Amino acid sequence: MKKALLALSAAALTAAASLFVFAPPAYAATGLHISGRNVVEANGQNFIMRGVNHPHVWYTSQTSSFANIKALGANTIRVVLGSGKRWGPSSDVANVINLCKQNKMICVLEVHDTTGYGEDGAAATLDEAVNYWITQKSVLVGQENYVIINIGNEPIGNTNPSQWIDATSNAVKKMRSNGFEHMLMVDAPNWGQDWQNVMRDNAQTIWNADTLKNTLFSIHMYSVYNQAATITSYFDAFQTKGLPLVIGEFGWQFSSSEVDHETILAQAQARGLGYLGWSWSGNTDPILDMATGFNPATLTTWGQRIFNGANGIKATAKEAAIFSGTTSPTSSTSASPSISPSTSPSASTSPSTSPTTSPTSGGGKTCTATYTIVNSWPGGFQADVKVTAGSAAISGWAVSWTFANGQTVTQMWGATPTTSGATVTARNVSYNGSLAAAGSTSFGFLGSWNGTNTAPTPSCSAS
Repeated sequence: MKKALLALSAAALTAAASLFVFAPPAYAATGLHISGRNVVEANGQNFIMRGVNHPHVWYTSQTSSFANIKALGANTIRVVLGSGKRWGPSSDVANVINLCKQNKMICVLEVHDTTGYGEDGAAATLDEAVNYWITQKSVLVGQENYVIINIGNEPIGNTNPSQWIDATSNAVKKMRSNGFEHMLMVDAPNWGQDWQNVMRDNAQTIWNADTLKNTLFSIHMYSVYNQAATITSYFDAFQTKGLPLVIGEFGWQFSSSEVDHETILAQAQARGLGYLGWSWSGNTDPILDMATGFNPATLTTWGQRIFNGANGIKATAKEAAIFSGTTSPTSSTSASPSISPSTSPSASTSPSTSPTTSPTSGGGKTCTATYTIVNSWPGGFQADVKVTAGSAAISGWAVSWTFANGQTVTQMWGATPTTSGATVTARNVSYNGSLAAAGSTSFGFLGSWNGTNTAPTPSCSAS
């Protein structure tokens, strides 16, 4: 689905802070809106998106996907629609919204036909996307609490990306002049990846074009974002500007040249940024599928990672207050279909937590580690390890344990493993080694087992 990019822009970050003070933004009295850099519900509660993309326009019969995605913990679903220029037109928007609401997820609706305009001759313009939204206005008005309108997916390719500025400004103005009060989401050029920093450097222009000051900027992170420094510098730029940002799409690091999804997840959690992974199922490049054949009982490595891993959806998502009236983390509900434990991680498996230890390292720096089996299925399991600093700050850590039953680690995230026989040592990666006194972080892994899966007792050393 995604265009490979050959080079990163060398443009420097804009460091100067704005000298202007803006009046508090106006927004629909009942609806999702921007406050500062945050997405906020009508009751004033922050809402952080934790969800995935669903390719609805190409698989309109896969309506069970809404419940399946919810059952895995998501609080948001980004739904692919078509304007009729290339796909669709999607005439079932009312039903899509109802499926989102029935499954207690915020609905991000996007027109996909705009993908790569200027480079892909078949693509629609953003103005044509707005015309489609106008045809759907009757089913969208009144849904401001539940729906975010993503005007057009990746609306400009790599050819003349600066055209994005006027095209996006005009699209936002046209949406507002036609009475839409919803939160609007706008994607970056360069096939969504903004590697020439057009969106980053001109976001204020788009923000100023919105009379309601209710526009959310969306970056798509794929192969351009294969280093932690590139990811954090992009996030830093929007933070400096004081403008709202969401990771509207991203993939996973299935090779060293691909996206550094671990940094994206960790940084999103640390900064309170929303994220929406690509994508549930049905990709022509199946490496990006989270569920094989739309079956939630056969999650892929990517699916296991984004739903069940450290900083993943299940661990961090909180359901929108419009549905629950609370801020407690979402979990599988009784109304959602269950996942067969015979073929997938079992949601009913009781966590098995090992004792923790606190060895003292040089300078009195210490840490403890807690090992928890969070899911187990025939032949495989998923574990989470929480590392907590002692009474002094630490700059690095290593956790070791010895498997007693022949278990092996097959994939690890949030730490770098080495093995010696049955002993595994996991060391921090670049972004999670430094912990304040009593601070903590987590890493996770997938493993194999046969017969018995006793949880080992980990030891932690700090530096």
